[in-house]
Amino acid sequence: MARIDPTTTRECALTSLVTVLPLAADGGGFQPPTINDFFPPPILFSGTWFEFNRVELVRIVAALVIVSLFVVAARRAKLVPGRFQSAIEWVLDFVRTGIAEDVLGKENAKRYVPLLTTVFVAILGFNLTGIVPFLNIAGTSRIGLPLLLALWVYVMYLGAGIKKHGVGGFLKASLFPPGVPPFLYVLLTPVELLQVFVIRPATLALRLTANMIAGHLMLVLCFGATEYFLVEAAPAMKAFGVLTFLSGFVMTLFEVFVAALQAYIFAVLAAVYLSLSIADEH
Repeated sequence: MARIDPTTTRECALTSLVTVLPLAADGGGFQPPTINDFFPPPILFSGTWFEFNRVELVRIVAALVIVSLFVVAARRAKLVPGRFQSAIEWVLDFVRTGIAEDVLGKENAKRYVPLLTTVFVAILGFNLTGIVPFLNIAGTSRIGLPLLLALWVYVMYLGAGIKKHGVGGFLKASLFPPGVPPFLYVLLTPVELLQVFVIRPATLALRLTANMIAGHLMLVLCFGATEYFLVEAAPAMKAFGVLTFLSGFVMTLFEVFVAALQAYIFAVLAAVYLSLSIADEH
């Protein structure tokens, strides 16, 4: 039996792999999405602390649209609302009754409705930019904005607990759960310390960012493959373009659902954390 040279085998495998992958060395062919999509080249102030790129531009556009919608709704408010005013009022009522009052109770909800409404509406608006033509990337797909919102909730969460219980009372209620045998505090207190001061704010930001990154990559993959199959692929493969286009359409609808769901989850968790901080017992 002839001896097979492992070096030759590896070279053949690599050659086959390069042949199968739809990537061209000259930059043509199908270009899959990468994490570099979230770090576009700067538009202004390149190489400085104030570097301005397409993601920042998308965030500014989204913020202006959100503010404009609510300003117009407030200035044109009528006793008998039209469709636009009804939609805005439905969002406000949903956050007030469906999130704030359900989690915090009517009495406590009054203080935190502005925070929860701002968080919900802002995240929803920034999330939806991922499916808007010519924007095509969620403003929350980079960690900075989700982290800023999470830190805002974190500060409010700590402030509410300290205001209600005092510093010592808040730390005692958070780090030393009542009803637990004292010897277990050796194990529980470090876990509670990590959860209260690190895990809660970190997971708020990471969950939102990860979902928006995944959604963007899937959309780019579907529509990038559609362009490749319809424009560059061999005639026998063009039918696959229809399949990838339909997949992209379904993913777009799913991304709308995810955008709303992530805004809801963020606001609900913020309300839950606030509720835990002002509760008499944890």
